Amino acid sequence: MKGLAIKDVAEKTGLAAGTIRMWEQRYGFPEPRRTPSGYRVYSAEDVDLLRRVAAFRERGLSVPASLERARSGHAGSDRPSIYGALLSQGAPLTPHKLRKRTLLAISRAIEDETLARAAEPFVAGAFQHEHNYRAVEHRYRRLAANGTAVVFADFEHVAKPPHAPAEVPISADDAIGNEWAVVVDAPGYAACLLAWEQPRSEADSDLPDFERRFEAAWTMDPEVVRQAAMVSCALVRRVDPELASGYEEQLSDRPLAMETPAPGLTALTNRMLAYLDA
Repeated sequence: MKGLAIKDVAEKTGLAAGTIRMWEQRYGFPEPRRTPSGYRVYSAEDVDLLRRVAAFRERGLSVPASLERARSGHAGSDRPSIYGALLSQGAPLTPHKLRKRTLLAISRAIEDETLARAAEPFVAGAFQHEHNYRAVEHRYRRLAANGTAVVFADFEHVAKPPHAPAEVPISADDAIGNEWAVVVDAPGYAACLLAWEQPRSEADSDLPDFERRFEAAWTMDPEVVRQAAMVSCALVRRVDPELASGYEEQLSDRPLAMETPAPGLTALTNRMLAYLDA
């Protein structure tokens, strides 16, 4: 395909040419090639990437987060992401910037509610690092005792201990290696928390661990939670297809959770979280 001039890219994406140039200089994308006469030209892939980034920006994500989601969340990516996959599929999620301590509180609430009311849940958790999981392993063993659980972290190898969560290794290069997730899909209860850790600036390098910042979204929409569960299965399939098939079969035979929260309640809770974390 013949290269596109920046005015053509601007027309196809709805982005101003000045915005595209600024993103090139500041973030290193898109990456146009130069003609022998020195003109910048862009490809169809550049247009597709810019459209996806623009879509994520409309959902409230920062440019770096939008670029990460656009690159990792589309079908066929070798760096899959639960958060990115759902946003790229149009899931109705509202991102917020939250501290780690707030994510811990939301995670505990979801886990406790699961233990209290969910029958035979499918639970998936993403922890970035193994030591994060080991700190709460006792909780996830309780969740697995009542249902099925799988966890992702930088484990050395796949582990499938009896009556405990399956442990699936991820790489630091994977998009999910920078994510936080708690996904619960049960016939009578569905909830998920998804988050992506923002890169730290020099000014934030000395912040305490609990003050680390994430772009996060949560939902109790049964259809969105089911999507998150299926993306989790796809991540498992990369390293253990047989294990993933078992999870997928379990989910395919399971009805969606019956309770769907009113949109107004979700919006109100989002506002409360934003104020609490301010």
